[in-house]
Formats: sequence, structure tokens, C-alpha cells
Amino acid sequence: MAGTAWWHDFRYANGVMHVKKTGAAVPVEPGVMGDVCRWMVFHAMVEAARHTVPDSGVKIWFTPDDPRPWYFIWPVMALAGIGFARRPEEADIAFVFDDTTRVPDHPLPAHIPVINARCRDISKSHVARVFEEETGRALACDPENPPGPYVEKSERNGAHDGRILTVPQARREGYAYQRLINNIDDASLVTDLRCFTLGGEIVSVFVKRRPQSIRFANANTLVTLEDPSRLFTPTEQAMIARFCAGMGLDWGGLDVLRDRDTGELWIVDVNKTDMGPTIALDLRSKMDAVRRIATRFNAYIAARRDTFGKAA
Repeated sequence: MAGTAWWHDFRYANGVMHVKKTGAAVPVEPGVMGDVCRWMVFHAMVEAARHTVPDSGVKIWFTPDDPRPWYFIWPVMALAGIGFARRPEEADIAFVFDDTTRVPDHPLPAHIPVINARCRDISKSHVARVFEEETGRALACDPENPPGPYVEKSERNGAHDGRILTVPQARREGYAYQRLINNIDDASLVTDLRCFTLGGEIVSVFVKRRPQSIRFANANTLVTLEDPSRLFTPTEQAMIARFCAGMGLDWGGLDVLRDRDTGELWIVDVNKTDMGPTIALDLRSKMDAVRRIATRFNAYIAARRDTFGKAA
């Protein structure tokens, strides 16, 4: 499936694992090793379930990179009975799969539909720009004249380096600035709504909670799987669908925050190569989420191929 062994994706130095593609750095700590073990159990469950799933006959060609087993697309394909194509000529559909924040232009096949072909920029500033275009509400702010407490974040995908600032400062190159959203729940935990979307539809929501002290970390105290209709109104779901269309996002995850003070939704981040499901989620919910998305993914691919065929 992948052209090189997966361990070539990483570089280890001084107790930190560096992801070569994105530049993300992950300290190798006991908690991280525990997460790796939990992921391996989940991966084993997926591989066991794969053998009970009939082959759909559909194959996907990925470009410029092949997804590794820890990306969400891997277990979804396994439980959807979808295979990997080695060349675009063998594929029924293509998928632009690139971890980088801004994807450079490169040739794409014209004879099949392409997933995420238009999703070329997931920088925080672009996310804020599209969000404001779709809602009329400004997420971005000027750090030299902030509206109150605000957040500084790297534009890079997967950096998890956000910090809250309370005084004006000069804008730093490579960073985005957003208003601080009050997403603290009744237990004084930060609550993020990680929405997995497919064709603009929210298929599943992972409600992630963690202490305020690790607000921007990729770690959670509690994660639950929720149905989108329980968390979002039809109007809110329509707004999220418009946002996905504006981003060119066919497949991916959104970080959505609900402001406790106003009740408003804010989309603060986009991930077009979503990893998942979230490690802290219980194993049964992980498998339920993957099966649900796999069913929708098969229907989505069938619809894309049908639409593409009629347009050809």
C-alpha cells in the first residue's frame, strides 16, 4: 500500500518523535506509549473485522501520499470493503492525501472523481476567512488591537501549540490569531466537538473533554461518541455543510466549539487527513464510529461516481 515502510515517516531525537512531513514534534512519554498500545488493540480489532466484510469492488488511488494505518481512512476502508489501487488507471476514485498545511498543485486524473481535490489550504487564517464568509462572524482578530483574551496558533497542521494572550503584541510570522471562545463546561473542562464530515454531512461527533491546563494539547480526559442531531440544529448543520463546501473539504474532521456565553458555534480548525477515532474513546464506540462512517463512505463514493458519470 505505502511505498516505503511507515517508520520512515518519523525521526527520533532527544526523547522527541518528529513527523517529517508536517514538522510536528511528539515527546515520547509514558502516556504516549499507553496511547500506542490502545491504538494497537483497536487496529487488531479492525484487521479481524476486515475478514468479515465483503469486497465492494471499489478501489481508491491516493496521491501524493498513501495513508498509514493510524489515519481514519484506513479502518474506514477496511470495514467498507474498499481496496487500494496502485495506479490511477486501476482506481474507481482518487483521493488527494497530503498532511501539509498548503498542498501544491499537481496533476490529478480526469477520468475519475477526486476526493478533496479543492481542499488545498487548511491554515488557521484560511479557516477563519472561510468561516467568516459563511457566517458573517469574525473568528480572526488583530493581535495589536485584540477584542479581549485571544489565541495565538501556528498556521501549521497538527502543531497543537496554541496559547492564550491577554495583552496586545506584534503579529508573528507563521501564526494566526483568533478570538478566545469560552468552551468551558460545568465541570470546568474544555469541551471540543470533533466533527467527522463526509461531503459536508456530519457523520459522527467525538465530544472531547480535558483540563484547561492542557487546553491546546492532543490529549483528552474523556471522549464520547455522539449523534450529530443531538448536538446541532438543522440550521447549524447546514452552516457546517456550507463551510465544508467553501473549504473544498469532501472528507475530514472539523474542530467545532460552542461558546458557553452566546450558544454560537465556531469552527476553529480543519484536518483533511484525519487521524482517528480519538484514542481516549472506548473500543466499542471506536468500532461503532468506523462502521457508521464506512457505510456512509460507500454511499458517498457511489453518489460521486454516479454524478461524475452523468457529467462526463
